[in-house]
Amino acid sequence: MAELKRTPLYDIHIALGAKMVPFAGYEMPVQYPLGVMKEHIQTRKLAGLFDVSHMGQVIIRPKSGNIIDAALALEKLIPIDIVGLKENRQRYGFFTTDSGGILDDLMIANQGDHLFMVVNAGCKENDINHLLKNLENDCIIETVTDRSLIALQGPFAEAALSTFSPDVAGMRFMDTIKANILGASIWVSRSGYTGEDGYEMSVPNESVVKLVNGLIALDGVEPIGLGARDSLRLEAGLCLYGHDIDTTTTPSESALTWAIQKVRRRDGERAGEFIGADYILDEIEKGVSRKRIGLRPSGRAPMREGIKIFSTDTAETSIGVITSGGYGPTVQHAISMGYINTEFSKIGSTVFAEIRGKRMEATVTALPFTPSNFKR
Repeated sequence: MAELKRTPLYDIHIALGAKMVPFAGYEMPVQYPLGVMKEHIQTRKLAGLFDVSHMGQVIIRPKSGNIIDAALALEKLIPIDIVGLKENRQRYGFFTTDSGGILDDLMIANQGDHLFMVVNAGCKENDINHLLKNLENDCIIETVTDRSLIALQGPFAEAALSTFSPDVAGMRFMDTIKANILGASIWVSRSGYTGEDGYEMSVPNESVVKLVNGLIALDGVEPIGLGARDSLRLEAGLCLYGHDIDTTTTPSESALTWAIQKVRRRDGERAGEFIGADYILDEIEKGVSRKRIGLRPSGRAPMREGIKIFSTDTAETSIGVITSGGYGPTVQHAISMGYINTEFSKIGSTVFAEIRGKRMEATVTALPFTPSNFKR
């Protein structure tokens, strides 16, 4: 078994009493003494600080010196409008497979002379190899290993980070800037994966401890572990790679076609020309046989990943499966996401999930479970 890696914030996690668990090849904090429930509410009401340094950070530089060339090259792998992405702006996207599946989901930012990408921890090695294999003629691919990644999320995030850098207050959702904070050059994006307003920051490894200590010293900021991060993103209706999306799920099935701009669709200026384009664009036009939906169980028992969904309490054939589930502390109810046959996906429909041999009723619900609070 490979030895687990540690982020530059490992000692802080231990000092703060975190419970550490293996995750994507790293020792990561799943919770602190505050506990998952209170950490979740803390983030929704004030601000939570997350160590996400296990994720991959990649710089893509055009060999020609023209950022458009890097964008055009990357558009062969990602079905979003990267050419039209303005400087100091960021977008959500995903790598696709020949059969239209999702290889990984990611964030991509235009930094003026290069593109900056953040990918999932469990996929980063494969993602970097994918980039090298397909873009090495046009681009220089740099894996960033000397910077940590932290996320500050919640309604108090702006006030907290503005204590150290007033410039961040003027940012909108998906803006990016480079700010001097506590003497370090920090790459800041106004984004996150909780449904709350907040920031993600790429910080030099030698400076991250100082910044984290400064932030958690503020009233209103608490360290948050992976447990609450998962319940927060579930309430926000956001996918977890390897669970809600993977190479067997397509953008249409996953309800992610909003990320594919018109310019990349049929009749668009740069229609298709990405891996799996025919399959993905056909589904956008013709529809799919299954869809990702939200579910609200009638009882308190969570309907968790892997549980089968049925159309009635006696039906023999499954119509879908749960991919994420748990208790939503904000909505104060059990919630789940999963895939079901499209004919049963109408909001308000009643379905049944089989838990320990018993059929439990659930209602198909719109996503997200709780409204997003991004600063537009």
